[in-house]
Amino acid sequence: MAIIGSGPAGVYAADILSKSQKKSDIEFSIDLFDRYPAPFGLIRYGVAPDHPRIKGIIKALHKVMDRGDIRLFGNVDVGTDITLEDLRRHYDAVIFATGAIKDAGLAIPGIELEGSFGAADFVSWYDGHPDYPRQWPLEAEKVAVIGNGNVALDVARVLSKHATDMLSTEIPDNVYQGLASSPVTDVHIFGRRGPAQVKFTPLELRELAHSRDVDIVLDEQDFEFDEASDEAIKSNNQVKTMVNTLANWLVEQEERTEEASRRLHMHFLHQPVEILEGTGDQAGKVAGVRFERMELDGAGGVRGTGEFLDYECHAVYRAVGYFGSPVDGVPFDERRGVIVNEAGRVLQDGEHIPGTYATGWIKRGPVGLIGHTKGDALETIGCLLEDVHHLPVAEDPREDAVVELLESRGVEFTTWDGWLQLDEHEVRLGEEATASGPVERERVKVVPREEMVRISRAVQATV
Repeated sequence: MAIIGSGPAGVYAADILSKSQKKSDIEFSIDLFDRYPAPFGLIRYGVAPDHPRIKGIIKALHKVMDRGDIRLFGNVDVGTDITLEDLRRHYDAVIFATGAIKDAGLAIPGIELEGSFGAADFVSWYDGHPDYPRQWPLEAEKVAVIGNGNVALDVARVLSKHATDMLSTEIPDNVYQGLASSPVTDVHIFGRRGPAQVKFTPLELRELAHSRDVDIVLDEQDFEFDEASDEAIKSNNQVKTMVNTLANWLVEQEERTEEASRRLHMHFLHQPVEILEGTGDQAGKVAGVRFERMELDGAGGVRGTGEFLDYECHAVYRAVGYFGSPVDGVPFDERRGVIVNEAGRVLQDGEHIPGTYATGWIKRGPVGLIGHTKGDALETIGCLLEDVHHLPVAEDPREDAVVELLESRGVEFTTWDGWLQLDEHEVRLGEEATASGPVERERVKVVPREEMVRISRAVQATV
């Protein structure tokens, strides 16, 4: 079995498949492929570095991979280094768990202006993604973040937080230097719905209050509730908790006696309609955002009021969702950004392509938390096990065949032992930084792909 993607979706699928051997008469040989030299996908490159609880998921994934019954081939790009045709020649089944790393679009005038960014790109930068530039233009004092989900909160928190307070995390040095030079004073988060309809989670919301020297600023006019809101508050503890948290912050700001050097503003019932362009020497650059004031419609939705508000800012981050990327040769839904499938079985013209499956965000779209991914994998592997006696038989299933193929093409693939070496190296960099710096650092993430590959493959060279 080949699984494409070593993030939570891929590792959960591999774990479930491996454990299913005890309940069946089939023995599985499982290989995980990833285009990055290091494993763990979204957890390593999509979660803010100051999220230790979520980063802890890596420990669970690490335990699965460290058993030794699942092989890892990192730094291998499916579609370039190895094709779908190659995979079908060497494996009885292929499971795509490639996730979603691109930003969903926001079709409003001015979105293309200089200073308008996708949140996913910014997340990749501050998480040390190897395929992104080392520098990020952090030049604006006032910043707008459009979106009311957890990614919007992450982006706003990282932008508003003092860089020195990020040093205790695995933040790469280039990211620390960039954030430390930022002149930001005000970050505004805008959502189109009311406080009872936000897509945050309580933990993420409460984390905003943990930032040192950052005031949370709310507008009483945004606290609008209707029957649907009241019902959501009564029936959903998460909604109740978040509304109470916001209401408490509103009271606290009225009692505040000292002002922080930075402010994080939260706005509700604001729908973006245009990014405003500067004039003169600022032509072509972001100068602000125009919003339409919204109101609740009584049924859980919103409608426009015809009132428009302009906010000055010089950088805009859209955090309106992620979008999947197609895989060469695999049917793809361009509208939803997912591989065409039914319960994880990949479809072509409504018929299952034998031996081809999908799981995770590339299967269902970028919704839900990481925990939902495990249930997703259970469904997909369940379908595969139902089909197991009817899978197409690989032409050359030898375990060495894929190694020989990659080596013949000059692919500098990395392995699990290579990751252990890189992991140890990053922890050691953290220890060195701790010894010479002001705070304890858990690790310092290596960013350049070539350096990650060199460190990881040093183990292979000695075997």
